Amino acid sequence: MAGHFGRPGAVRKGRKGAKVGSGGQRRAALEGKGPTPKAEDRTYHPAYRRKKEAQARARAAEPKLRGVLRIAPGHELIVGRNPVSEAVACGIPYLRVFAAAALANDERVSAVLRAAMEKGVPCVEVTRTELDLMSGNAAHQGVALEVPPYGYADIGDLIDAAHGGSRPGLIVALDGVTDPHNLGAVARSAAAFGADGILLPVRRSASVSAAAWKVSAGALARIPVARETNLVRALQTLQKEGYFAVGLAGEADTALADLQLAGMPLVLVIGSEGSGLSRLVRETCDVLVSIPISSRTESLNAAVAAGIALYQTDLMRK
Repeated sequence: MAGHFGRPGAVRKGRKGAKVGSGGQRRAALEGKGPTPKAEDRTYHPAYRRKKEAQARARAAEPKLRGVLRIAPGHELIVGRNPVSEAVACGIPYLRVFAAAALANDERVSAVLRAAMEKGVPCVEVTRTELDLMSGNAAHQGVALEVPPYGYADIGDLIDAAHGGSRPGLIVALDGVTDPHNLGAVARSAAAFGADGILLPVRRSASVSAAAWKVSAGALARIPVARETNLVRALQTLQKEGYFAVGLAGEADTALADLQLAGMPLVLVIGSEGSGLSRLVRETCDVLVSIPISSRTESLNAAVAAGIALYQTDLMRK
């Protein structure tokens, strides 16, 4: 009878892929090997040992930061001759001054060192390489200031600051502005045009950092910054205190220059350049206004918009 007489259902396998015999053994030996590793990656090879020794020498040659130069968690460095001298002149609290010996004759650095010694603040001599390591290769110009975490005000402090002035209150609120350079620039404009303070939300916002200090050119030492958990609730609190919330929105029909609110306490609410004001903040504002611009650009940078709005508000009040 034709057919296979072995185990029912059995199928005879062909020779393809056979493991028996020299051909199959050679084929199995070559499976899954892949490319030959480099000599320096083979642990048994002398080249591997030479590579490890070279790596160890490179690590040993890297500059090490002395323990005395380590910055405590939460503390920051203000770097650069102008930012450091302005921060000290404005009276911000600082814990240590780091300066390269070659700058002892620089007038600004000398003034900083004298002020520090009068206050009993330690002055530490460092090399430029050490400052590179400490500052993450920032443009430190050979001098840095260690500052503790910024002491934020609260919304009540901003209201109290306005009560002590001769003009109606003026506060700048930032919604979703995450770039510390923008925060520093807004602080500079706010100080220049008589604002009582800056209001920030805790989330989705830049904080007062060394980068913001540097851009503010000392303004952050002269104007309080409050930080509140909920920006909408903070704006509502200000509205209950008599403030009029003015939100900047590029599509608004009313131009800022046409607003007749010179005698009222104001909160200027500035959104991010990309997404503008968030929905709830927009709905909380009493009015939305725009800054007319050329059709050649879509929007203004948040710090630029804040500067123009503060200038226009200052003009209305004179």
